[in-house]
Amino acid sequence: MHPWKHFCTITRHRHQVIRHCRKAGILWQGLRHDLSKYTPTEFIPGARYYIGTRSPNEGERQDKGYSLAWMHHKGRNRHHFEYWTDYVPPTRRMQPVPMPARYVAEMFCDRVAASKIYLGEQYSNDAPLAYFLRGKPGRMIHPDTSDQLERLLTILAQEGEDAAFSAVRQMVKKAKQGKEPGRHE
Repeated sequence: MHPWKHFCTITRHRHQVIRHCRKAGILWQGLRHDLSKYTPTEFIPGARYYIGTRSPNEGERQDKGYSLAWMHHKGRNRHHFEYWTDYVPPTRRMQPVPMPARYVAEMFCDRVAASKIYLGEQYSNDAPLAYFLRGKPGRMIHPDTSDQLERLLTILAQEGEDAAFSAVRQMVKKAKQGKEPGRHE
């Protein structure tokens, strides 16, 4: 059990996301980012399965076959594409639905921050894209959301952070003005 190490890791991650959200023009979202990680439902398993180089949810999943902490987290944090599923007419089957642009922006900030925290000095701007592409075949995400995130991660990998955060700000601005898919709530 590593409560202090887990606390430090999630807090460093949150602070990195806040910095990224400020750059993305969504500071308020950054300030509220991942607060559920401090609740007992998420924090206790996080401390129990903490290893420091990957999400503790993976350890809980390996041990139990599922992660109650992850189910709690994804159901309360709209920046996770897993939150954006619903029973879609006419099939009434569970399917992904498009994410609003501001949550795609926060998801981008989250993924970049997580890569920086977990990879440490091995981080490079192409790492978040590589991680995204590795999991792409089995991911249940709306194609528009996937394309938006992949585009932003590609800009990060090829052009760097300044260009990527500029693209994020433009995406959010266009959505607010109703000029682009990725509705704004």
